[in-house]
Amino acid sequence: MDTTQRAGLLQRWHVVQAELIPELGKEVEGLTPKLIKLIHILEWVRIEAFVPCWQGIGRPPQDRGALANAFVAKAVLGLPTTVALIERLLVDRALRRLCGFPRWKKLPDEATFSRAFAEFAEGRLAERVHEALIKAHLGEELIGHISRDGTAIEARERPAKPTKPAVPVATPQVTLPEVAAAPVGEAATPAPRGKRGRPRRGEVREPASRIERQRGQTLSQMLAELPTGCDRGTKCNAQGYKVSWNGYKLHLDTADCGVPVSALLSSASVHDSQAAIPLSHLTAERVTNLYDVMDAAYCSTALREHCRELGHVPLIDHNPRSGEKLEFDPAEAARYHERTVAERMNARLKDEFGANNVWVKGHTKVMSHLMFGLLALAADQLMRLLL
Repeated sequence: MDTTQRAGLLQRWHVVQAELIPELGKEVEGLTPKLIKLIHILEWVRIEAFVPCWQGIGRPPQDRGALANAFVAKAVLGLPTTVALIERLLVDRALRRLCGFPRWKKLPDEATFSRAFAEFAEGRLAERVHEALIKAHLGEELIGHISRDGTAIEARERPAKPTKPAVPVATPQVTLPEVAAAPVGEAATPAPRGKRGRPRRGEVREPASRIERQRGQTLSQMLAELPTGCDRGTKCNAQGYKVSWNGYKLHLDTADCGVPVSALLSSASVHDSQAAIPLSHLTAERVTNLYDVMDAAYCSTALREHCRELGHVPLIDHNPRSGEKLEFDPAEAARYHERTVAERMNARLKDEFGANNVWVKGHTKVMSHLMFGLLALAADQLMRLLL
């Protein structure tokens, strides 16, 4: 299914390829194929247009638009660290001009790059640009399949220790006359556990599972409840083997044309199914799709009902759970094969756009680092549809 505005994309491709790149080649020497690819991506995403202009008193900061372009270039060129990016900018005049750094000024130091990245992470710059890119090119189109999957993100930080319930400590009895003893029955008691069996008439119970609670929550409430700290996770890979890692888990919704539509970052221990409902709401705000394709980790009656409430057809592989496995019919099995696009995009994000080189710490900065790579991946995939 063609899910792109082909006429507009071809026009932009012709302008960049036939007019912009030859003019830049006259002024800048050494345009490699990788830098030409960077020119296309920077022209498509236009990230400098989303950077707010500085308004204040005192010395103005370094150009944040050029710094934002530099972080996109870091993802496209596969540079692992900010120090490697600065060294490349010092020796590569073409890259320096493409990012927008003036030739007559000194390149910003590492501390300036770090402060700018922290500002971009707090302001969710890459996430906002990615959302605008998806709405501009896929927002008015009909997407056939959305493939949902989670992938491991290893981080270089210590996982948080699980909190243990406090053990009450026995205190000696006070016999002073001015201290009165607490009445029987008013002592602190532990929180009651969930009751088993059917509720009584008129009794209202809170949903036991997170998926059931999410069906009655808003998107902001779901995201606030989802764990985001660094911890240890374990899951089965595509070959069926269990792998463990320290860090996070990136949840992606990918269109059948290979463009990542939305993303969420959670703790590594969060199950894939617990991020499905908030991720589906993010995707529904950006594009219109027909089928939700998920593997057996998402096998749940509540998730199937949620997909139908959104007007989608759920294609979720059945998890037998020590029972009899239910197979797809031939038509559904053919559509389920579209899910391989999720594995390919996860691999491209890690191997080509920096998801394997996470050196920053904290959920906010890790998400920003991944979103710069995801933004470049989305623009590159849109360009591939023209070839």
